[in-house]
Amino acid sequence: MKNVTDSFLSLGRWPFAGSFGFNTDILATNPINLSVVIGVLIFFGKGVLNDLLDNRKQRILNTIRNSEELRGGAVEQLERARARLREVETEADQFRVNGYSEIEQEKCNLINSTYKTLEQLENYKNETLQFEQQRAINQVRQRVFQQALQGALGTLNSCLDNELHLRTISANIGMLGAMKEITD
Repeated sequence: MKNVTDSFLSLGRWPFAGSFGFNTDILATNPINLSVVIGVLIFFGKGVLNDLLDNRKQRILNTIRNSEELRGGAVEQLERARARLREVETEADQFRVNGYSEIEQEKCNLINSTYKTLEQLENYKNETLQFEQQRAINQVRQRVFQQALQGALGTLNSCLDNELHLRTISANIGMLGAMKEITD
């Protein structure tokens, strides 16, 4: 083990002139090493890093472009939907107005039809009353005529004797004969 530690200790004692070796001074070697590593990374990694950043930038731009296109499409659809909504609202208002006017028209028609029906029923009632009155009057006339005829027959039967009865029959036959001659 002593040989390994001696070799590291001996590295720190190397001569400066004309030889190559390790510098064990941490403060002196770290900034140089870091600058060399960073320089190599920048020199060789610059293209890869630029490509990665460009690819990322393109993906972001494409995503933004797609989002803008989708937003534009959504705005167009929204405008079409709003226009359709306005059309539907206008049609609904027209249907509502037309419906109210049709309801009022139907109401007026129904009222007029009801008045006409009532008027017809009133006319039928009046006609029925007139018919019934006429029938009652005719029945009364028939009864009065029958009673008058029965009274006249009763009076004739009581006042007529056979001779008067024969003369009346002969006169009536004569009148019938005269009427027959006129019609022939």
